[in-house]
Amino acid sequence: MDFANFFANYGLIILLIGLLIFMFYSSRRRMQKQKLEQEEKARQTVPGSEVLLQGGLYGTIVEYDGEDLDKPAHVEIAPGVVIRVHSQAVLRVVNPAEGYVTEDEFIEAEESEAEYIAGVADGDITSISDDHRAARQAEVERDDKDRPQA
Repeated sequence: MDFANFFANYGLIILLIGLLIFMFYSSRRRMQKQKLEQEEKARQTVPGSEVLLQGGLYGTIVEYDGEDLDKPAHVEIAPGVVIRVHSQAVLRVVNPAEGYVTEDEFIEAEESEAEYIAGVADGDITSISDDHRAARQAEVERDDKDRPQA
C-alpha cells in the first residue's frame, strides 16, 4: 500500500481527529482564561468598587458575595438608591475600590503583625509607642536636671 492510497482511504479520518484534538485544546484554554478573569473580577468586586452592570447602568458595590453567586449584589446607582441585582449581572469593574483590604492582603498583614509582635517580645524590635514613651521619659529627666535644686 502506498502513501497516496493510504491518504485517500484514511486522510479524512486523520484530519477529523486532528480537528477534534485542536478544538478540545482551544476550548480548554479558553475556559481556563475565562475562569482566571472571573476570579480577578471577583477579587476586585468589593464594596466601594464602581461597576458596569449588564443593563448598561453604572453603580457602586455596596454588598457582594464572591463565594456565593446565588446571593444578589447590592449596587448603589444614585445617592441613597440601592438596587439588588443578580451577582453575575456585574459585567466588569470600572474603578476598583481604593483603600479596601482584600482577604489576601488581610492574611498577609496578620502574618506580618505576628512577626512584629514576636520581634517586640524578643526585644529585637521596639514599638513606636515604646519609642515615644522613652523619649518622653528622657525629656522629663532632662527637665528635672535643669531645674534648680531647692
